[in-house]
Amino acid sequence: MGNQILWGMAPIGWRNDDIPEIGAGNTLQHLLSDIVVAGFQGTEVGGFFPEPSVLNKELGLRNLKIAGKWFSSYIIRDGMDSAAEAFHEHCKYLQEVNASVAVVSEQTYSVQGTSENVFLTKPFFTDQEWSLLCSGLNELGKIAETYQLKLVYHHHMGTGVQTLAEIDRLMDHTDANHVHLLYDTGHIFVSDGDYMTLLMKHRDRIKHVHFKDVRENALTECSKEGLSFLQSFLRGMFTVPGDGCIDFTEVYAYLLETNYSGWIVIEAEQDPAVANPLEYALIARNYINKKLLVQTYTEKGNVV
Repeated sequence: MGNQILWGMAPIGWRNDDIPEIGAGNTLQHLLSDIVVAGFQGTEVGGFFPEPSVLNKELGLRNLKIAGKWFSSYIIRDGMDSAAEAFHEHCKYLQEVNASVAVVSEQTYSVQGTSENVFLTKPFFTDQEWSLLCSGLNELGKIAETYQLKLVYHHHMGTGVQTLAEIDRLMDHTDANHVHLLYDTGHIFVSDGDYMTLLMKHRDRIKHVHFKDVRENALTECSKEGLSFLQSFLRGMFTVPGDGCIDFTEVYAYLLETNYSGWIVIEAEQDPAVANPLEYALIARNYINKKLLVQTYTEKGNVV
């Protein structure tokens, strides 16, 4: 039996934690049922998800799993005691819903939720702040393990860990035993214009994957107009695989070749009033079936 890849669909196409008013009418039951209709095995926890016993019942009714949940860390701004206390609560929740990973992103000085031009404005950490962040993440990683979870760090537009150089620094100064990487195709492509270098350079640290596609014409317009991160995704910068410019056959082939095991979660921040969430989930599923899963049968020892 080879390595198991699980396919998930993020809730962000239905409802968005950063802009709660969009998709506010989409219930948990609606979201989870759409994910089943589109043929995915699970999802990540959204900010509107209920307490574990309620969520577990809805998941059980649909035979779905939880991959993980986003955690905004403020190690630099608030210190480790505060970050660790909040992270313990986060991990308790994830353990109760049988998740695999805790998705962590340092949000000190982040502009991702502001009106700042995300293409020109991002925070940079001092050497001292980098030291605090890396040692703090090592500690959070150890905390995650006590809940049978892996900490996966999410590089993200508008934050202090966005570019390949910044991801390199994070990987170089954190403990590979405790701090893993979430590889997000869309964020690194928008940031650096390249998505394969990161994958090949840090494949040994990658324990969770987000497949996010990019509409290149929308990216060009958003960059030219100096839009914020939120404005950019509302403009349609992100989409699901098969609807943008990223070649996921290359990405997926490399993951198979290197025996990746774990979740691949489809994630595309879009306005559900513009991009029908089920329609786009089905676009992604069709692309996966026709372009990606055909590769599985040519790669020895991998099972989907």
